[in-house]
Amino acid sequence: MTLLLAAPASAAPAVPEDRCTVTDRRLLELSGLAVDAGGEIWAMSDGGSRVALYRLDPDTCAIVGTRTAALDPYDAEDLAIAPDGAFWVADTGDNDRARATVALLVLPPDGAPRVHRLTYPDGPHDAEAVLIGTDDVPVIVTKEVTGTAGVYRPVGPLAEPGPTPLMRAGSVGFPRSETRGGPIGSLGAFTVTGGATSTGREVVALRTYTDAWLYRVPPSGDVVAALQGTPVQVPLPDEPQGEAVAFLPDGTLLSGSETRGLDRGRLRGVPGAVEATLAAAPAEPTAAPPPPATPPEPAPDWLPAAIGGGIAVLLLGLAAGAMALHGRRRSRL
Repeated sequence: MTLLLAAPASAAPAVPEDRCTVTDRRLLELSGLAVDAGGEIWAMSDGGSRVALYRLDPDTCAIVGTRTAALDPYDAEDLAIAPDGAFWVADTGDNDRARATVALLVLPPDGAPRVHRLTYPDGPHDAEAVLIGTDDVPVIVTKEVTGTAGVYRPVGPLAEPGPTPLMRAGSVGFPRSETRGGPIGSLGAFTVTGGATSTGREVVALRTYTDAWLYRVPPSGDVVAALQGTPVQVPLPDEPQGEAVAFLPDGTLLSGSETRGLDRGRLRGVPGAVEATLAAAPAEPTAAPPPPATPPEPAPDWLPAAIGGGIAVLLLGLAAGAMALHGRRRSRL
């Protein structure tokens, strides 16, 4: 296992352990995971015409509870829980990069759901990761295969329904990874597909199709600042289409994958992930992280790779390795 900081080998997280296989058709496109204050695991699919959150049996992946809201998302991609216990659904998918607004859909512990529309300052982006720190400010990380993802947060309090402008607060990239998995080959190691915040909000994670990258949050609680630090790499190999990540209260990292073809999605756990990150990373960033690696050029015989139930990845053979993702469009919220 690769550790990006000079730390004892004992600080490295364990390897992923299979917990259960997802067989319920409602979660064949598992895209978001979150764990509530009681340690209950909640999951979300990126399909459907309403918000539907499913509570899972941690031993069997069976659905044992449901929470819904009469909201019709355009392309919901990630799930988070705020400090007050509210569920935040990131309706931020935009494979065609054509949406005028994206949205955060909030299901509070009590009361009616809320819709917060958002606008990017630099044109549309596809995004599949949302992080919420102690300050309740959502941070959106975009999905890019060019090596560097954008980090965005609202310029002020969220309006309802808005839109509220976003500001680009930073960027994040990853070193080259030898981990294999996912539907788009080596480019998947650079593509952010989910995010999570630990129960104590002292560690945040971004995942790609191949790995999770864990960052220690500084005492200020600033998630954007955390993403400028040097992460701990947790390989998540051989997932068919890994897009979900969360933390259990004991510091275990949970990883979830969509079903792809005959390869069923699984829920896996990496014990000790939070503890390893706190042991390896300083409380405050002391140096800039290593520059992100340049994504590899696709092989000449690459063909469009089907992602999920209808998203296609078309590699365009340009010198910069640009890639456009085309996928199904859902009814607009």
